[in-house]
Amino acid sequence: MRQGELFPSVRSTAPLPDWRPGEAALQDWRERVAAFQHNRRRGQAADQACLPLFGPPGPPTGPGEVPDPLLLAPLALQFWRWPVPAHSGPALYFVLDHGLGDDRPLLLYVGETAHADRRWKGDHDCKAYLADYGETLSRGSAPARLSIRFWCDAPPEVRRRRQLEQQQIGHWQPPFNKECRERWQTPFQKPLD
Repeated sequence: MRQGELFPSVRSTAPLPDWRPGEAALQDWRERVAAFQHNRRRGQAADQACLPLFGPPGPPTGPGEVPDPLLLAPLALQFWRWPVPAHSGPALYFVLDHGLGDDRPLLLYVGETAHADRRWKGDHDCKAYLADYGETLSRGSAPARLSIRFWCDAPPEVRRRRQLEQQQIGHWQPPFNKECRERWQTPFQKPLD
């Protein structure tokens, strides 16, 4: 008996509908996210002309204020496979896509961790979103250029790190963070039934 014959009533010969957006819709989505974040970055520079290296306006964070994610050193997403970890200890991390060009980055995700060297090793919702995103982009002519960046001056206290993470999410509105999914309606992810 063949596998398809085990459940004949369930088997269908009709192709599954393609739930992924067309290239134009995905490009429009990327452009909207990039434009919003670019405006935030421009507003931030105007608000902090005397401190151009520091992060988004909001409640003062005191020493160790979070820098603009673009100023942090980029790493490949597979950094956790390296024999010697690039970072360790508490950190905020930022996943970016430079596929629209270096002058129009998309900040896709902001996270916090107590262990920068271990956070990305196991299961992570963001890894699934990035896989769907990359797969969808690979079907078109606009590939993703993904990187991850760590800010390792994050406070060791979980509560304070999470406050900083929420501040960054509120400011940048990264589309892969659950707090922002409704706003951006991530078009490359399969809808839930």
